[in-house]
Amino acid sequence: MAGSTHTVDNQPEPLTGYDVFSTDRALVAAVERHLDPDLLGEVREELSALGRSAGSAQLQEWGVQANAFPPRLRTHDRYGRRIDEVEFHPAWHRLLGKGVAAGLTAAWTRPGGHVRRAAGFLVWSQVEAGNGCPLSMTHAAVPALRTDPELAAEWEPRLTSMIYDREPRPAQLKAGVLFGMGMTEKQGGSDVRANTTVAHPLAEAGTYALTGHKWFCSAPMSDAFLVLAQAAPEPGTGGLTCFLVPRVLADGSRNVFLIQRLKDKLGNRSNASAEVEFDGTWARRVGEEGRGVATIMGMVAATRLDCVLGSAGLMRQAVAQAVHHCTYREAFGGRLVDKPLMRNVLADLALESEAATTLALRLAAAYDDGGEHERALLRIAVPAAKYWVTKRCAPVAVEAAECLGGNGYVEESGLPRLVRESPLNSIWEGAGNVQALDVLRVLRREPRSLDAYLVEIGRARGADHRLDAAAKNLLTELGSLEGVEGRARRLAERIALVLQGSLLVRFAPPEVADAFCAARLGGDGGAAFGTLPSTLDLASVVERARPAE
Repeated sequence: MAGSTHTVDNQPEPLTGYDVFSTDRALVAAVERHLDPDLLGEVREELSALGRSAGSAQLQEWGVQANAFPPRLRTHDRYGRRIDEVEFHPAWHRLLGKGVAAGLTAAWTRPGGHVRRAAGFLVWSQVEAGNGCPLSMTHAAVPALRTDPELAAEWEPRLTSMIYDREPRPAQLKAGVLFGMGMTEKQGGSDVRANTTVAHPLAEAGTYALTGHKWFCSAPMSDAFLVLAQAAPEPGTGGLTCFLVPRVLADGSRNVFLIQRLKDKLGNRSNASAEVEFDGTWARRVGEEGRGVATIMGMVAATRLDCVLGSAGLMRQAVAQAVHHCTYREAFGGRLVDKPLMRNVLADLALESEAATTLALRLAAAYDDGGEHERALLRIAVPAAKYWVTKRCAPVAVEAAECLGGNGYVEESGLPRLVRESPLNSIWEGAGNVQALDVLRVLRREPRSLDAYLVEIGRARGADHRLDAAAKNLLTELGSLEGVEGRARRLAERIALVLQGSLLVRFAPPEVADAFCAARLGGDGGAAFGTLPSTLDLASVVERARPAE
């Protein structure tokens, strides 16, 4: 009798039941490097608990459910009253609640807060990236509100709370709140100075009525939003100004926040992105009239770093899935991971992932330090990192899916969701050209930032000849900024790569730093992944990336 046609073998088990944090050697090393030793035990225990949750089959299933059942808009209740609510699958609320409880909105009030929060955000992004949006905006609202001490005193304890309260109620009755942001308008996009939403002053000092339209408003179920609008010219100076728009007013009535539709997006489908209308919407001014861009830039800088962290998390998950599959899949007489060409591909992907993680955690540590040098470094390094790391995410996710062959093109593998998600962080908070132009602006106007950058990469001088040559070539390119706008992307890329190389040379294992400098700085790698020089210790690079206990 013939054997069963349904015997299943040579199919790797799903990557579940593991600690996403503790099995990420690059991330663990970065946390140990940047945290006060007195905090390390507590934080490692905290992140390992989060990592075990993130690696569990239950939470991975919640991520699948949150995407399979995307949010739905309810504009009216059964009686015809306008309510403008967004309904989410229970899995979304469970994941978002766990993210809040893990302190992913509480960095500003905890010791070592930005490093521990950055590591947690990178881990949590690997479960479901969609709920990272409200977590990020809530975290990032704090520096914007601190431009107004009275507002900060009122709202910051709720923003940094570790309690998730999903009910639409007045903020003063809630133990924790979430914040969103509304900057983009249909006629201007990234050019927010072209915004046409108007704010008319009301009788109470600092309060306004907003009228206008926002083309993108992510997480519209949030409790409050920071938005940009043109202040009417009297009183004060007028001009583009930042405002706080609560979802529910202090008397319990709903503010005018008309959700016109939800966007049908390529990825990030568990998270609602909406078009909203303001029609006499009550708002409180944040900062000075006419200083809206300056006021909200603290929020933008923090969310840009979260774009770097989110992309690093997606890359790490893609690489972990690819290495796991190839470790347990056999073909042509042996394990895929042992085949020289596949090993080359995996090692190349692992380099990109480790470089992104190492850079992201270094920038988070700069926030914790808060010194003048670190603040100056952030002003140039954040837009450069946001440009480059988010650009690398999509090709990494696509190549990692290919490592699974046809299985990687099937939804059950989880790779298609990573592929759909991978371009988003490059678009959010200013697309690639905006980041590159921001780097140029800093180079032209803030010489201290360039000095801080040169000091930072100079700490690795003499350790690798390819890094030294790349730094020298970069200085030559920076020697003249005449007509530079057309090559701004190249400059942003080189600034990020040299910074990544300097960090890996200082802190990564020699085989990782050697391979990165050879392929990314020395010109020894090709344009596609899997073109590293075969003389490198690629087996060690892949083993370091393997998600094993």
